[in-house]
Amino acid sequence: MSTLPSALTAISAIDGRYGRLTKDLRPIFSEFGLIRTRVEVEVKWLLKLSSLSFVPEVPSLTAEAQAELKRIYIEFSLNDGLRVKEIESVTKHDVKAVEYFLKEKVASSAELSAVAEFLHFACTSEDINNLAYALMLKEARSDVLLKQMDTLIAKVTEFAHKYAAQPMLCRTHGQPATPSTLGKELANFAYRLRRQRDQFAAVEIRGKAAGAVGNYNAHISAYPDVDWMSVAQEFGYFQFCSKQLRDKMSKKSILVGWVFFLLFRSRF
Repeated sequence: MSTLPSALTAISAIDGRYGRLTKDLRPIFSEFGLIRTRVEVEVKWLLKLSSLSFVPEVPSLTAEAQAELKRIYIEFSLNDGLRVKEIESVTKHDVKAVEYFLKEKVASSAELSAVAEFLHFACTSEDINNLAYALMLKEARSDVLLKQMDTLIAKVTEFAHKYAAQPMLCRTHGQPATPSTLGKELANFAYRLRRQRDQFAAVEIRGKAAGAVGNYNAHISAYPDVDWMSVAQEFGYFQFCSKQLRDKMSKKSILVGWVFFLLFRSRF
């Protein structure tokens, strides 16, 4: 049987039959997108550690070193993704493969290689994964989904005005009833869509960075005098959401699956 890419050999209708409609989500939700975003989280964690004076083993990085680190995820390529998969074939662990990939990327920099062992400091895989999923959801929502929703709502609203005076037969109990206008009925749909769109946009995309069981055990073991909950609150939403949401973050694990549920419940 041929395994050439086609709608018939796709895993699901999402990337098969309807692939032309979901192509904008591939860079975000594909395995490539997940790996790229894991790399981003790992890099930002090291950058966060370098900003903390109470972690002397990771001194403040120069502007050049910070820029070099950021380029790794900003310029992350398909070849980079393939390299991670090569490493994973040996490690048999997807997140550990990302860590080893990053160590390779910074090996030529004396400044960065000196702190490379702290790329994954005190993290469990779920710290990296849940924040990666949070970033992916945030990107997909802001850059793709909300834009498409707004386009649809604008078109329905346009038609509501255009056909505001167009008579339309209504029914009740299966029988003809008093008339309405096509524009009025379209306005109803525009209102409902806007309401669901706003619910979708308002879902708080949360995350956690608190270690394996959410108690900062590894963090405290290494640096017992540090307020790791505050550090995690700053990093768990580092460039992900507003300060108001960061202030609400729990010290325990926040299941990203709950965020998925709230987003999908919006039912646009």
